[in-house]
Amino acid sequence: MRQIYTRSFYPGRFQPFHKGHFHAIKYVLDMSREVVIGVTAAQFNFLKDNPFTAGERVEMVKLALGDEHYRRCYVIPLDNVTDNAEWLSMVESKVPRFEAVFTNNVLVELLAKRKGYKVHNIPFKDRENLKGSKIQELMASEKPWRHLIPEPVARFIDEIDGEERIRKLYKAERIPLP
Repeated sequence: MRQIYTRSFYPGRFQPFHKGHFHAIKYVLDMSREVVIGVTAAQFNFLKDNPFTAGERVEMVKLALGDEHYRRCYVIPLDNVTDNAEWLSMVESKVPRFEAVFTNNVLVELLAKRKGYKVHNIPFKDRENLKGSKIQELMASEKPWRHLIPEPVARFIDEIDGEERIRKLYKAERIPLP
């Protein structure tokens, strides 16, 4: 019998939220009563690698999940920190308690195991195409991308003129972060 957790943690940048993220959250919800979805790198936006704001990404998650799934989730923006060893302690201070971490990020897995959490990898869905960077590249080059994103998220990206933003950010001079 598989473990059912009271609450689990699933972090991601969601730049943008795509069908792979939706698949992952449904997987975590199958093993947890509730999920804390950490919208990471919340302080970064309007950058080539991080084009959307934390607030926009929170909206994307809510729109993609709909009421059925969203009522079992907490969606919380989380800043990155300069000392990776301190990141999970910062997360713990900002989100409801959780028992397990679901991630395919090697650094997050390492940090979570170091703090004693049970860590589960998530089976990838079409990993070749369902990557934020790949979807951003498709948008920047005006190639088809909508089939990779939940429909409500695609409409939201249209509303905020996200595709045009990405095209401009791909052409913009790279400014070093502090």
